[in-house]
Amino acid sequence: MKRRHLLALSAIVSAAFTFSMPTVASAQTVLKLGWTTADSPTDPYAVGAHAFKDAVEKLTKGSVQVQLYPNRQLGDEKQMMEGVRFGTVDSAIITNAVIAQIEPAFQINDLPFLYSNEAQAQKALDGKVGQDLSALLAKKNIMVLGYMEGGFRQMINNKKPVSAPADVSGVKYRVMQNPVFIDMFTSMGGAAVPMAWGETFTAVQQGTIDGLEIPIAVIDSSKMYEVTKFLSLTNHTYSAIELIMSKRSFDKLNAEQRAAVIEAGKQATAAQRIAVNKNEKALLSGLEKKGMKVNTVGDVSAFRASVQPMYEKAKKTVGESMVNQALDSVK
Repeated sequence: MKRRHLLALSAIVSAAFTFSMPTVASAQTVLKLGWTTADSPTDPYAVGAHAFKDAVEKLTKGSVQVQLYPNRQLGDEKQMMEGVRFGTVDSAIITNAVIAQIEPAFQINDLPFLYSNEAQAQKALDGKVGQDLSALLAKKNIMVLGYMEGGFRQMINNKKPVSAPADVSGVKYRVMQNPVFIDMFTSMGGAAVPMAWGETFTAVQQGTIDGLEIPIAVIDSSKMYEVTKFLSLTNHTYSAIELIMSKRSFDKLNAEQRAAVIEAGKQATAAQRIAVNKNEKALLSGLEKKGMKVNTVGDVSAFRASVQPMYEKAKKTVGESMVNQALDSVK
């Protein structure tokens, strides 16, 4: 009787141990990473997300897994950003102008014609400008793991090509819900229409708006070429897109995992920038083949003059020292 009892107890313990084995394997930490655009091999957000996933999983030897959620699966950018802030979303790749809604200092990156090229922007954001911005956002429980890029933003519309500020006049442009972008198009005589990204394609298609401003890669990945005719290479704003992480999610990691995540952010940002730059030329050629009429704006001095008052206004909202610091970084 005792023998049967011992055998039965042994079987129970063995079964319990067997059942517990998957739990040990699944002790792996999962980080959910969201973004609003398509999971396309040339989409800047997607390229950054995959680069981060690969780097994290390699550097943590698989102890941290990154799950990807494109196409607004975790909400629009503002929703995701608030989720990151309060710890309900682990990480996201968010357009700079949206981050500026909760930390106005980030408006500095969206000032039109501040950066003349990618190298200038990268130097500023990898240096003191970026460090100071990150420190401000950290006070809101959001960590910046990298300043990725979407490429320079361009103007697309269905009315006419843009070669001078006067060409913007009277055209209804969707802009992000950010005062810098509203002021930019208003100062050039355009009609700025603040609108969430998820509503934009249909609004252009139905003629509610005439166009928008957007990086080349996102024109392609979002198929905006299907509903817009003219693409003008204004290079008016360098599109910074921040890889952010919830401080609460970060604090749940052990010391080794935290160090790996920070390093993964650096590696992914470097890889993403190279890939975006490489893809852009091919994408531009492809957009022309898909029917968009492309024109280059060679001299932007008239545009710079038209938006100059924005820099004085920014000194009040962003802070004079931050504006001067950014201007010094591009001299």
